[in-house]
Amino acid sequence: MEILRTKWVAMAASIWIQCTSGASYTFGIYSAALKSTQSYDQSTLDTVSVFKDIGANAGVFSGLLYTYVTSNRRRGRGASGGGGPWVVLAVGAIQCFAGYFLMWASVTGMIRKPPVPLMCLFMFVAAQSQTFFNTANVVSAVENFADYGGTAVGIMKGFLGLSGAILIQLYETLCGGDPASFILLLAVTPTLLSLLAMPLVRIYETSTADDKKHLDGLSAVSLTIAAYLMIVIIVKNTFGLSSVANVVTLVCLVLLLALPLVIATRARRERTEKTALPDKAPLINSPKAAASVSQSDAGDSQTENMNLLQAMKSLSFWLLFLAMICGMGSGLSTINNIRQIGESLRYSPVEINSLVSLWSIWNFLGRFGAGYASDAMLHKKGWPRPLLMAATLGTMTIGHLIIASGFQGNLYVGSVIVGVCYGSQWSLMPTITSELFGVRHMGTIFNTISIASPIGSYIFSVRLIGYFYDKAASGVWNKCFGPHCFRLSFVIMASVAFFGFLVAIVLFFRTKTLYRQILVKRLHRR
Repeated sequence: MEILRTKWVAMAASIWIQCTSGASYTFGIYSAALKSTQSYDQSTLDTVSVFKDIGANAGVFSGLLYTYVTSNRRRGRGASGGGGPWVVLAVGAIQCFAGYFLMWASVTGMIRKPPVPLMCLFMFVAAQSQTFFNTANVVSAVENFADYGGTAVGIMKGFLGLSGAILIQLYETLCGGDPASFILLLAVTPTLLSLLAMPLVRIYETSTADDKKHLDGLSAVSLTIAAYLMIVIIVKNTFGLSSVANVVTLVCLVLLLALPLVIATRARRERTEKTALPDKAPLINSPKAAASVSQSDAGDSQTENMNLLQAMKSLSFWLLFLAMICGMGSGLSTINNIRQIGESLRYSPVEINSLVSLWSIWNFLGRFGAGYASDAMLHKKGWPRPLLMAATLGTMTIGHLIIASGFQGNLYVGSVIVGVCYGSQWSLMPTITSELFGVRHMGTIFNTISIASPIGSYIFSVRLIGYFYDKAASGVWNKCFGPHCFRLSFVIMASVAFFGFLVAIVLFFRTKTLYRQILVKRLHRR
């Protein structure tokens, strides 16, 4: 229907897909079942988990596919003429179902126990679907809201960060504590939702007249949902909830997730009232218009619409990649080890569960907040986005030092700071990528830079934290208790985060002229 052909409906559809696309964040729910049914030792399970991390972050293929299906656009032929974001979403849905269904079949005994390399392949395929969902939703949002790309990316990445908490709510309500059923739920729910919503995800001509007003409305909705989930998590971990109460909380969550469609309807109605002209057709098949949108955001003519190889010849690419190893790598290592840190500091199980569960909220606040704040800083003050990246990396340094200190309650403060700063990198990096290298190959480039996350996590989790913890551990259970267990590791990670801060400062000075040109072009276009 014509009423569904607006970029606001496309935004709402992307939000719904993002809400269930972060299945890789829920590995802890079913990892024990995977380990016991497949007779894995801890090392083997960790190997499977590594393929999960690689699959969820190595999204180069999704970026290449997005570029291919959106580059051959023909005017006036509709979304089916040359493909579009829906093609990327469809491939992601197929991967999601295939990977998780085969894992479920293995866990339940429907098929023979697969060899470890084959199980690693199942996990890789399942996790890889996340990059296809994410690429289609993030890049199309940037193209639809060119002047407020930071806010749009922040909303998309924010809901991806919340998706783990949302899926856990589904698990606790629908699966009755059965991890095997949860794996099947992961195979079915994101797949069906993506297939149903993907026809709505399109690229439209950018119109900035009311973008900020309605993006602010979506921002308020996302904050409301995050606050609701935070309250539910705290109540569940502290007091527990009955099965009936779980159903009620899930129904309320679904109603809240319907609010983006309300905003889309309002935006459509207001636009209709302002002009008698029909909505502009999506430019999914118009290379000329798409190029003009991309060029308007790319800034310097020497850097607009670079492909991956061209971008990799730029010093700015490697500065951004190095900053992400420092920020994403040390942040991911913190959450990977937060349970062990809590145990070493004698936190209670309830406190540890709350810390782990609330990480998704702090992660969301960083993703959303950095995107929104970077737009405000750019439009109102003219400050380039790498400046905020530097600020968050500098603040992350303080967070790591607080965790290293070991004072009473340090993990509460440190996890909030590190969680927010870690999440901010996930919205700042894609937006900066689109502005430095253009939108046309944005999906490929930012997914390549995202590989910095598992690389940094491996270095800091295995080679740093694991090494020093094992040296400090003792006893039959090879455990360590006390602030000294992780102190040196987090002092080193604080130094790494500070180095990332210095790298981001260099990037800031390198891009000052480019961002000045971007501002001039946007002001001139208005």
